[in-house]
Amino acid sequence: MDGSGWRPVKRTRTFEDVLAQIERRIAEDGLTVGDRLPAERLLAERLGVGRSSVREALRVLETLGVVSSQAGRGPDAGAVLTSRPETALAGLLRLHLGLAGLELREVIDTRHMIEQWAAAGAAAARADTTALSSALSWMDGATTSEEFVEHDTAFHCAIADASGNRLIAAIMRSLRDSMRRYAVEAVERLGDTSILRADHVRILGAIEAGDPDEASLAVSEHLAHAYPSLFDH
Repeated sequence: MDGSGWRPVKRTRTFEDVLAQIERRIAEDGLTVGDRLPAERLLAERLGVGRSSVREALRVLETLGVVSSQAGRGPDAGAVLTSRPETALAGLLRLHLGLAGLELREVIDTRHMIEQWAAAGAAAARADTTALSSALSWMDGATTSEEFVEHDTAFHCAIADASGNRLIAAIMRSLRDSMRRYAVEAVERLGDTSILRADHVRILGAIEAGDPDEASLAVSEHLAHAYPSLFDH
């Protein structure tokens, strides 16, 4: 094998190392919205890099919506954490869907796989279904498609939460946020939401009964009702 198709591997840029360290500290220190990172000068000193590298890393985090950089001195210095990672992930996913031109089928197929697994996991664990029951009750009082979708989203995100896998939960929220417009359109096309409500009752019952197979099947048939043109096979 000749070496004509190979290129030297580029070294990681300094700001990428800074970004990785900041992300690690956010996770390990358990920072939440409103907490402040060390001032730019202090971060540069602690990391042994130039302030320009710190500034570039913070600019990336600000673009992602994770922090808000604020000028100031003393206790007012340092970027403020403005969102949790799943919020930034949702924004990135929306941008990716728009730029990549992904088809709705690809998004629904991904949701299908994730939610089947999550529902089965929640059922196997006999997870707490309080959040699902609450969302179902709120759905009953919805007067618009947008309001219905809001509580429908809460129901399905609660399934992901109940699976016990935080990454799955974050991905599910990102998927639902990124496809909100499609979900509203699907409800409007359907008109009568009674079949969707019956599906939700079935999913909830399967999880409460600790039946993973039924929970997975109920999710699959629910998505087929919501998006019939994608499941006509």
